[in-house]
Amino acid sequence: MVSIKTVAVLGGTGNLGPSIVHHLLSAGFTVTGLTRASSTNSTPVYPDSVTVHKVDFASFDSLRSALDGQDAVVSVVGSPGVAAQKLAVDAAVAAGVKRFIPSEFGVNTRKVRDRPIGRILREKVEVVDYLIGREGEISWTGVSTGLFFDWGLEKHGLSTINLGDKTSSVVDSGNEKFQVSTLAQVGRAVVKILQHPEETKNKYLVTSSFQVSQNEIIKTVEELTGEKYPVVKREKAEDLQKAGEEKLAVGDYRAFIDFLRAYNNADGAGNAVSEEESANGLIGLEYEDLRESVREWLVKAGVLS
Repeated sequence: MVSIKTVAVLGGTGNLGPSIVHHLLSAGFTVTGLTRASSTNSTPVYPDSVTVHKVDFASFDSLRSALDGQDAVVSVVGSPGVAAQKLAVDAAVAAGVKRFIPSEFGVNTRKVRDRPIGRILREKVEVVDYLIGREGEISWTGVSTGLFFDWGLEKHGLSTINLGDKTSSVVDSGNEKFQVSTLAQVGRAVVKILQHPEETKNKYLVTSSFQVSQNEIIKTVEELTGEKYPVVKREKAEDLQKAGEEKLAVGDYRAFIDFLRAYNNADGAGNAVSEEESANGLIGLEYEDLRESVREWLVKAGVLS
């Protein structure tokens, strides 16, 4: 029986990393943080209980040394570092690491690999393919968690809610459900995967906090605040898709946002996760409550007390 106790987190200093580190520590894992040797960030980003190694992500020997004694690697590297994960996989194999969780999360790259949005995510697709090719040497688990719900609300109201002027916007009818996870839920998903190493071995999993539509978000905000957030802007998914393709044609990777909004919100997109597809049950990950998640956002934004 495989047992995972020590976990190296690669690039865990961004938006998602702290939640993953927090939940790993809370679950009793010993966590090591791997940060870039070239980083000039002097602000502590890991808890005191985390051993931090500064590593040259372009050096096999540097990575190999840092991964000695680690049972698993959880990669949370951002877009610039995605391709470098192949070298990290090589180093993990050499160090005897048992499990590698690549930087997936977000969109299901297995599903979009042949779509325009998949061109932007090509390097993520290739890393999972690379892990599949090395299954005899190291096991892996990919996980798609959908849109980061609380982060998306805090940054731009998920392009649906404008708290400032109390209005809302929708794509197509606003009724299409899509997959979302809070940052905390992503952290819990990683923990559950590592606590169920046999069940999750060499699999691409899909988890979530819940499935939601734009109209459900608007309705929930209105119910909690007691105020109306009228729809003042309606966009067509086909227009967003076209705009994304035009941007991508000239190398403008801001096309990703257009593609993502069309992917999630287009009527008939069918990207909500069914009970049959969901791995929540497999790993014992409980769903969250939409109303409570929205309430927490509104309290944090100062709209509710």
